[in-house]
Amino acid sequence: MPVSVALAATLQLLLAATFVVIPVAVWRTGGRAQRAAEAEVARQGHAPDVLARHGIRFEERAPELALALGIAVVVTALAGLNLAGTGRVLSWVLEPVIFLAVGFVTASQVFAVRYTEAAFARSADPAVREIDARAVIAAASGGFPSWLRPLVLVRFGLATLGSVLVIILLSTSSADAYFS
Repeated sequence: MPVSVALAATLQLLLAATFVVIPVAVWRTGGRAQRAAEAEVARQGHAPDVLARHGIRFEERAPELALALGIAVVVTALAGLNLAGTGRVLSWVLEPVIFLAVGFVTASQVFAVRYTEAAFARSADPAVREIDARAVIAAASGGFPSWLRPLVLVRFGLATLGSVLVIILLSTSSADAYFS
């Protein structure tokens, strides 16, 4: 097996692992993060439900958990098919989808402060526009494990740059010979 195929499959498996670890961690600790964010909003003199009204939530719901685990299964299957010598075309089709869809979703997690600031800035309520979004995100972050944020950044890198690299690696001449 060429190194390029093994490396492509490794990148896919690492991405799949993040789709198990992150949602399970958020499932377990998201309530604590939500309460911390709501307490910070209340400390700033606003109703805690302002977060929900603006679509800002730190808890993982069952459908979101199921979707993340489903993505992990699909990406793991892609890696397995590539290792078996049969998944290159499917990877070429699905990796751009991963790049766009997962990259978009994880970008909102990577840039959570900007997303929250923008949500508050669009509010018709002038008081909401004054909420310190950075403090709200910091409070919520304190409810999650300390390793979660770095892992979110890793997932973003694997979903974006990693997807591009998988396509390139599976396009090498050594991969051509392996998949032929």
